Amino acid sequence: MTRLFNDPTAFADEALDGFVAAHRRWVRPVTGGVVRAGATPAGQVAVVIGGGSGHYPAFSGLVGRGLAHGAAVGNVFASPSAQQIRSVARAAHGGAGVLLMYGNYAGDVLHFGQAAERLTGEGVEARTFAVTDDISSAGPEETAKRRGIAGDLPVFKAAAAAAERGLPLDDVLAVAERANARTRSFGIAFSGCTLPGADHPLFTVAQARMAVGLGIHGEPGIGEEPLPTADEAARLLVTSLLAELPDDVEGPDRQRAAVILNGLGSVKYEELFVVYRTVAELLTDAGVEIVDPEVGELVTSFDMAGISLTLTWLDDDLEALWRAPADTPAFRKGALGTPEPVRAEPVIAEETDDLAAPEGSDASRRAAAVVLDVLDALAATVDAHVGELGRIDAVAGDGDHGIGMQRGSTAARRAAVDTHALGAGAGTVLVRAADAWADKAGGTSGALWGSMLRAVGTTLGDEDAPTAARVADGVRQASAAVRRLGGAEVGDKTMVDVLVPFADTLAAATAEGVPLAAAWDRAAGAAEAAAAATADLLPRKGRARPHAEKSLGTPDAGAHSLSLITRAVHGVLNDHIGEAI
Repeated sequence: MTRLFNDPTAFADEALDGFVAAHRRWVRPVTGGVVRAGATPAGQVAVVIGGGSGHYPAFSGLVGRGLAHGAAVGNVFASPSAQQIRSVARAAHGGAGVLLMYGNYAGDVLHFGQAAERLTGEGVEARTFAVTDDISSAGPEETAKRRGIAGDLPVFKAAAAAAERGLPLDDVLAVAERANARTRSFGIAFSGCTLPGADHPLFTVAQARMAVGLGIHGEPGIGEEPLPTADEAARLLVTSLLAELPDDVEGPDRQRAAVILNGLGSVKYEELFVVYRTVAELLTDAGVEIVDPEVGELVTSFDMAGISLTLTWLDDDLEALWRAPADTPAFRKGALGTPEPVRAEPVIAEETDDLAAPEGSDASRRAAAVVLDVLDALAATVDAHVGELGRIDAVAGDGDHGIGMQRGSTAARRAAVDTHALGAGAGTVLVRAADAWADKAGGTSGALWGSMLRAVGTTLGDEDAPTAARVADGVRQASAAVRRLGGAEVGDKTMVDVLVPFADTLAAATAEGVPLAAAWDRAAGAAEAAAAATADLLPRKGRARPHAEKSLGTPDAGAHSLSLITRAVHGVLNDHIGEAI
């Protein structure tokens, strides 16, 4: 388990601070993560990688010459926010565009995509690319749905080495696509990991058993088998990967492959070497030429006891890119010339909105005071249920929903208080709360809750007192935004299963002339029923999808948290009957 921490909610930030203090020869801090200590050479594409904390040396440990130009670092097992990614990308940009790279997880897809849109709008050419190497997370006919695990490293490395050659952005992206198409990974685990502050692991494996096909966020595997010997584990890993070759690889004989045997946190190096001796023997017997193998901890999951094997099938160009020199805190290969001088610049300050806020009307400012009470109730509800939400999420996911909601709601409340003190109306208060939620929570829920609050705030505005009909319209806009952004629909076992009936019921009730508090009560009832009904659904989206059967009988964590919040908000509206909202 994770034993050394202070405040668990500050763990990721404090870990990053310590990492920077220990590795100033390679990196310097910027808001949202780190960039190389030296500037990106003018005219060179900047490769910016990123993901949640808890996977060191991914992602910050891979920043340096020959590899990434920067890394955006999210909270524990949560994607960095779009603002964090944008901040790191702008600091790393050398004038030739930015390639944003990450593992294929819903939160990362949302936030990196939003960051790319914002960068492009600001004149920074940006592309995104998601690594999809894990063969256990989707079948060969659905490779785009696969998650990224230890295959992140060879794909990141190929793209970064191509950037070092001076290739233009679209060519660097093409290299990443080719490397990813030729990369496959498979893993096993013997025990789950424990998040900082938690008193139990995200999943457990019975004694003398192993989980097969695990994920790097603590997701349980797709099945269990008897505990193997080291040779049996090696055979399982190798045969699983040789059974699925890339389309343009006819067979393993006379093929070259970069090989990574990765430790996930608490499997020691000597154990890895025992396994690798048989991995190397089996691959050689199959006719594979092993090129510059890596054995060690490269993409971890806190203290998970597990290992994964990655094969990247090489052509001449990919081999040259894999062998190219690199010098980072956690990954070094070959020899580079004289180190670039460390830039003595101060830390790049976080870009924030202007301290001033548009002044709202008297009626809207009164409504904003009610919004503060709503956000108070929301945060208190999350605090009261944070453990429960984490346990529900851990059934088939990574168990971080509670702590992510807690980070987001706390940040939203703080931003709302500050904005209200500037004289802002209800709309601006909600919009700035939305941005704070998305920025501090990260992950899928951070992006979706940020979009919801922003949609409601934009609809309410700062001029008029919100009417019941306008509030209902704002909630309908929020429902549409979440479906558009996340791609989920009713029946996918997500928060959408609650949000849609809640929004529709609220709109119907207010259209009948029902006062807001009573209409909200009716809609909250619909939300509670819909959340309970998700227990009978199989997930079709997100990290829970590969473990669909495990979630039967358990409601979706995002749906459950939303239903709890709708009921808490009804209490606030009841207390304010007859006021401006």
